[in-house]
Amino acid sequence: MAQPSPDSRQLIRLNKFLAERLGLSRREADDLIAAGKVFIDEIPAKLGARFTPEHKIRVEKEVVSFEQSYEYIAMNKPVGYVCSRKRQGEAPTIYELLPEKYQKLKTVGRLDKDSSGLILLTNDGDFAFQMTHPKFYKLKRYEVELDRDLAPLHQQMINDYGVKLEDGVSKLGLTRLGDAPEQRKRFLVEMAEGRNRQIRRTFLALGYTVEKLHRISFGNYTLGDLKPGEIREVEKS
Repeated sequence: MAQPSPDSRQLIRLNKFLAERLGLSRREADDLIAAGKVFIDEIPAKLGARFTPEHKIRVEKEVVSFEQSYEYIAMNKPVGYVCSRKRQGEAPTIYELLPEKYQKLKTVGRLDKDSSGLILLTNDGDFAFQMTHPKFYKLKRYEVELDRDLAPLHQQMINDYGVKLEDGVSKLGLTRLGDAPEQRKRFLVEMAEGRNRQIRRTFLALGYTVEKLHRISFGNYTLGDLKPGEIREVEKS
């Protein structure tokens, strides 16, 4: 049978629709389609298929509803947890901390296993895109502690000129969190990029090790008084 021909005025990408409704990645949605488990009006769907709201979408025996209510969650991610759905070795995943009703939500960006603080989760793909794409310039703030005092020359280099990494120059906003001896290793770091382990790699390039990295804000969202492992619902902003 021929693939349904969608109305060009209301085309919806099938893999995007399945990912948002079922809490999958688009690759996982494509895997379902390729395995012949997805149907458009009882016709097996093809990779790259598009459709309109007039069509019925079914995954195996379950009809996928077009009705969607979006959810937005803030979590204080503890150290030692990964943001993927599956465990990485012995490291637990943050989804083990989430109630069942939030299991289909996706993280908005990530924090690595050794980092803590604010992580957002949602089923709103457009929101996630606007929060993470560089063109929207969402400022993120972190409290960072190094293994030793940061030399003034290195602070100026990171602030004013940036540090060359293998994936480009990394420029961070640094503010020392105090002048007392025990505070001279601690900084407020501001950045709008989101490259993998960028803060850690920036300091490592200059010979420093980040011992603690704790995100306190992301765009208009702040960690507030959330304790490690706690979550709260937030409004889209």
